[in-house]
Amino acid sequence: MTRKNKLGIKWRFFLYLAIFTVVTLGLLWIFQIVLLDDFYRAIKTASIRSTAESIARNVGSEELQDYLEAVAQQEDLCILLCDGEGRQLASVDYLHDCVIHRMTPDGRYALYDRALKNGGSHLETFEWEGVSGAPPGAPPLRQDRFPGIRQRDSIESIVSVSVLPDGAGGERVLMLNAIVSPVDATVYTLRVQLICISVIMLMVALLLAVIIARTVSRPIVRINEGAKALAAGQYEMHFPETGYREIAELGRTLNMTATELGKTEALKRELIANVSHDLRTPLTMIAGYSEVMRDIPGENTPENMQIIIDETQRLSLLVNDLLDISKLQSGTQTLSVEEFSLTRTIQRTLTRYNKLTRQQGYRIEFLHDREVYVSADELRISQVIYNLVNNAINYTGPDRLVILRQIVGEGFVRIEVVDTGEGIAEENLPLIWDRYYKVDKEHKQAAIGTGLGLSIVRSVMELHGGGYGVESTLGQGSCFWFSLPVLPPPES
Repeated sequence: MTRKNKLGIKWRFFLYLAIFTVVTLGLLWIFQIVLLDDFYRAIKTASIRSTAESIARNVGSEELQDYLEAVAQQEDLCILLCDGEGRQLASVDYLHDCVIHRMTPDGRYALYDRALKNGGSHLETFEWEGVSGAPPGAPPLRQDRFPGIRQRDSIESIVSVSVLPDGAGGERVLMLNAIVSPVDATVYTLRVQLICISVIMLMVALLLAVIIARTVSRPIVRINEGAKALAAGQYEMHFPETGYREIAELGRTLNMTATELGKTEALKRELIANVSHDLRTPLTMIAGYSEVMRDIPGENTPENMQIIIDETQRLSLLVNDLLDISKLQSGTQTLSVEEFSLTRTIQRTLTRYNKLTRQQGYRIEFLHDREVYVSADELRISQVIYNLVNNAINYTGPDRLVILRQIVGEGFVRIEVVDTGEGIAEENLPLIWDRYYKVDKEHKQAAIGTGLGLSIVRSVMELHGGGYGVESTLGQGSCFWFSLPVLPPPES
């Protein structure tokens, strides 16, 4: 079956409800029509056995006759209690023309003999046609005793015989007789009712299928159409958040997905534009200075060569950062964890800025009161420090001041990198860790680095399981930080 030929949700509901209805009706037909007679006989047989056991426990009662009459009326049966010689001790003739009461002594003795051979109890069924026949040892039954039973109807009796000890070395014989009523009329009535019920339930199944399909399938169809549009790149789609809870949650989730995909698409376009800009600038300068050095005599100077080298290094740094982000975010980057002095690592990293501080007047201060040790990948942590310092240098205020603070807490160390720039609005703080995200949406080439530093910081710290974050107030600068578990200093 092809996809186009698959059943819709409405017809699937109808099919499932129809199957359920057919199975339910089938079970009703089997139990109430086919097996009704067998169930009735089994219940009747179990009832007469249980009654015989109950009477046997009360045979010695002083009010035996009253008890037997109550049982006979309740269970709709006849009771006959005899001694071992066949003399009646108690009798309740509740049924018209009872078999055991109209049976000859020889017939009763035959039942008694079968009970003895069967271990003290015997159950036998007598069946005859109409009122012309009778069970062995019983006289013919009269027509007026069975009103409503035609000549061709089958009449069936169940006789239970129990041989009981009398406590004095003798025996007592308990006989019970119950009539098995014909069930033909009941079966016919049930058959007509089930036919009507079958038609009604199939119509109800169709109606329920239509109602459920309309309430369930409509939002699903709308969500499906919206999902197709979303797959085609229409991220402004809005999915319905109505209907059943699961469907509403699905719509809400897809709306969040569409929003995030829209953000991702916008960031992707911005990333491509920014990376293209950062790639184009050094490539243009390399090509331009190379052509000048080739075409103009005397321009093959060390200064021009240094410009080409610097732009090549910038280009290499950008490509390396892109590769680092790709490895970190894909999970293929492994850590080389070791114990090292974080304080010394920071000090060594800051020596890379000596030329910048001398030539351009930047001031980088590192505030700490002790040496702390951590267990981490030293190369990656130094990369975090370098990128945070680069970011602070790029955005610090006119005083060109960058402050690093080492704060040791209980079980952790927190490194803060503070600048004196314009700060970041609160709504933009969660977004600055994205690649090339710019608060002012205008691309600015970093004075130092590639513009990918904060994204690398996030990936490295998440790989370490450490904390990171930013605190910023507009007009007062920003404080970027990361934290790691601290280790006790090694024994000297």
